[in-house]
Amino acid sequence: MRWFINLFYNFKMSSTNYPLIDIGANLAHDSFTDDLDQILEQARESGIEHIMVTGTSVNGSQDAAKLAQQYPEFLSSTAGIHPHEAVHCDADALNQLTHLVKGETVKALGETGLDYFRDFSPRERQREAFASQLQLAAELHMPVFLHQRDAHEDFMTILREYRNALPCGVVHCFTGTKQELRDYLELDMHIGITGWICDERRGQHLHDCVSLVPDNRLMLETDAPYLLPRTIKPKPSSRRNTPANLVYVLETIANCLGKDQKSIAEQTTLNARVFFKL
Repeated sequence: MRWFINLFYNFKMSSTNYPLIDIGANLAHDSFTDDLDQILEQARESGIEHIMVTGTSVNGSQDAAKLAQQYPEFLSSTAGIHPHEAVHCDADALNQLTHLVKGETVKALGETGLDYFRDFSPRERQREAFASQLQLAAELHMPVFLHQRDAHEDFMTILREYRNALPCGVVHCFTGTKQELRDYLELDMHIGITGWICDERRGQHLHDCVSLVPDNRLMLETDAPYLLPRTIKPKPSSRRNTPANLVYVLETIANCLGKDQKSIAEQTTLNARVFFKL
């Protein structure tokens, strides 16, 4: 019976074959150490054309860049210090980020921002690290890959200060309110939507929010191995999310917007290619 479920699951993954780009996947995560080649092949079969590997610390960004160098036709990466790691954002760390983002495979600075939900780093250190990385992105004329949770007011205050000096930015894994979304769009931010929108418990409000995002500002992501879409049928045995599951994010967004999946896939793929200069 297990083989039949796996066969059905893999068939569904490969049958929704539209061009897609996953703008945020943590493929340097330990959970992908043993089967990354298989994960990438499944992504290709599902229609994924390119994956951005997220960097969340200096070491993690180095690992993400190395992966992208191994699969240059399929992977690119970001380099940044997540707010959880803000206590490690010192002059040496910023120098290492500067070196990393000058590499050919690194396409954006981040993941950076504020997270007051977990507070793994003191809030003042988070604000300092966020501002420092935005300043660096402005100096290097790099797109920014942004994180915000329960810190909207401070996030906007800092982002507004640097926005005019930044080429572009994406608020990754958007889960906020309509007003927060409007604030981001007023600053010409792109919006990344994950499998959170597939969660009937927490993501129902996003069904209305996503219609406010202009076509040329919307991008899709899995945030793998996190945020496994709850719309996957049959329910997989593992809670690990993979880039192949981006098709479920696409499917839910298409249902919310009343549009066909192909047109959304093509538009969001174009948006990602322009944003990251792929």
